[in-house]
Amino acid sequence: MTYTQADKNRLRWRSRRGLLELDIVFEMFLEHDFDGLTDAELDVYQDLLMLPDIDLLELVDGKTDTTDARLAPILARLRHWQVVKQQ
Repeated sequence: MTYTQADKNRLRWRSRRGLLELDIVFEMFLEHDFDGLTDAELDVYQDLLMLPDIDLLELVDGKTDTTDARLAPILARLRHWQVVKQQ
């Protein structure tokens, strides 16, 4: 899929989660990494956003790992911002 600016804006809006911990991480990710994602990475990011908040938080916190190898690069970026947030 080719993402238009409107599509990217929708993804930014969907990045708002119901948990403050996730909102902080996603805010930093959106500010620093989001605009550099390729269309293929945006596809994966969109899939990641389909996860329930609790499952996503456990993945970002590193409490669980994904069996979907496609998610690993985006999760690594989110985990980076999780570490930065804690410092």
